[in-house]
Amino acid sequence: MKKYLIMAGMALSVAGLVAFTQGTTPPESLAIGALAPKTDLKMSLSNGKEVSLAELKGKNGLLVVFSCNTCPFVVGAEGYGQGWEGRYAQVQKDAQSMNFGMVLVNSNEAKREKGDGLDEMRKHAEEKGYGNIPYALDKNSELANAFGARTTPHVYLFDKDMKLIYKGAIDDSNESPEKVKERYLFKAMQLSSSGKKVDPAETKPVGCSIKRVG
Repeated sequence: MKKYLIMAGMALSVAGLVAFTQGTTPPESLAIGALAPKTDLKMSLSNGKEVSLAELKGKNGLLVVFSCNTCPFVVGAEGYGQGWEGRYAQVQKDAQSMNFGMVLVNSNEAKREKGDGLDEMRKHAEEKGYGNIPYALDKNSELANAFGARTTPHVYLFDKDMKLIYKGAIDDSNESPEKVKERYLFKAMQLSSSGKKVDPAETKPVGCSIKRVG
């Protein structure tokens, strides 16, 4: 097993540097300006339907959030704060108001029998009030590998031409919305929908490693 160190330049309960373990080295992360890969890949949703990224794209683009049921940075836990999951509904509301589609993607292939299977995703979505946010199972981490996604959460925002304009963190605090000083993702959507250049276009993703098989 290899350890990957991700600088946590955010308000974390740990001392700025967090080690994550995963079985395989993820590919290089998709570059800013690159076209979204695998847009026709069909993925099973927690509601039993299937969908592709191309079908979820809004007028101004698409937001892809790699997430899961089990990471404390997502769901919250003692020592990790409230987690980002509680902000997903507001993120979707913001995305919809600016004409971006949105999807949550679970790529934890190595944990399908340990809390990240499709049945658990359905239950989790219902318990956590995901509402109509699409929650997709990424079989064999195919989409995550194509994106070079590393953590849960890890967000990728694409414009109307499906070119990557932002990647990284949702904001600068996993602890609570009240401690957020920089709403990176919101700012990126706001700038893009106004026809302006996104800045910053990249921030450090902070979370648990995506659990790939291999």
